[in-house]
Amino acid sequence: MNKLPKLPILYTFRRCPYAMRARLALAYAGISVEIREIELKNKPQALRDLSPKATVPVLQLPDGKVLEESLDIMHWALAQHDPAHWLADIQSAKTLITWNDGDFKYYLDRYKYADRHPEYSADHYRRQGEFFLAELESRLQVTPWLLGDHCTLADAAIFPFIRQFAAVDEQWFAAADYPAVQQWLQKWLDSALFAAVMDKYPAWVEGMAAMRGFA
Repeated sequence: MNKLPKLPILYTFRRCPYAMRARLALAYAGISVEIREIELKNKPQALRDLSPKATVPVLQLPDGKVLEESLDIMHWALAQHDPAHWLADIQSAKTLITWNDGDFKYYLDRYKYADRHPEYSADHYRRQGEFFLAELESRLQVTPWLLGDHCTLADAAIFPFIRQFAAVDEQWFAAADYPAVQQWLQKWLDSALFAAVMDKYPAWVEGMAAMRGFA
C-alpha cells in the first residue's frame, strides 16, 4: 500500500494558467504543499497513476483524495481558509469564469497559436477575444476588482489567462484601449502573491527529495 503524503502534493507546470490559478488560491489560503513541477513532454508515471488524463494541476490530499481540476483545487483551498472573502458573490464569479474558460480560452488558444489554426488570422482571433476584454474593462472602470471593491475568486481565476493574452503581442496590448484591464493586470503582476507562486523548481522525478512551497 502506498504511503499517504503528509502534505498535499501539487503536480504543476509553472506557466500553465490553470496550474497558476490553483497555486494562487493555495498560497492565498496559506496552505503548504509539496511541489512537483513536471515536464509536459515527459509526464511522470506517478501523475498518470493519480490522474489518467495527466493534465496539470493535480492535487493529492493527505487523505488520498485527488483533485484534478483547477477550480476544484481553488474551492478546496478557500474552504480551508478565505481571509479576504474571495468566495463572495460566487454566482457572479461563476458566470465570468465560465466565459473565461469557454469562449475566451478558445480564442486565446487560436490567437496564441494562429499558425496552427489558419482558417482565420491572428487578428480575427484577437478581436473575438476582445469581447471578453471589453466586459472586464467595463467592470474595472467602475470598481478596482472584477466584482467590486476587493479581490474575489473571479479575479484570481481569470488573471492568468489575461496575462497569457497580453503576452501574445505585448506591444499591441500596451497600446490597446483597455486601461483598466492593463492596470488590473499590472496590479496582479506586481503582487507578492503572484511572486510567491512563480518560484522556479526543477522538474520532479521519482525519488527526488520533497520541495515545499507556499505557506
